[in-house]
Amino acid sequence: MNRKNFLAIASIALLAISCDYQKNNNIKQADPNEGDEYVYGVHPDSAARQTKNKYTAKPENEVRAIKIREKLFNDSTNAQGN
Repeated sequence: MNRKNFLAIASIALLAISCDYQKNNNIKQADPNEGDEYVYGVHPDSAARQTKNKYTAKPENEVRAIKIREKLFNDSTNAQGN
């Protein structure tokens, strides 16, 4: 078998193998929330029921978030970038 035939067969084999690549890139496990309308909604294209919850804003949480941001990102070494 000459080199051109070998390369052609090898490239076809690699293309065939690569078709199933993403099928192996997942974890096969049971979903404990499967069919739960609260988590997934009534239909795969609909919004989940838990996203419809509205919460009242608490100003003390905003103050705390600002303090955390200042502590994490206000350092002069971080302001210079990478």
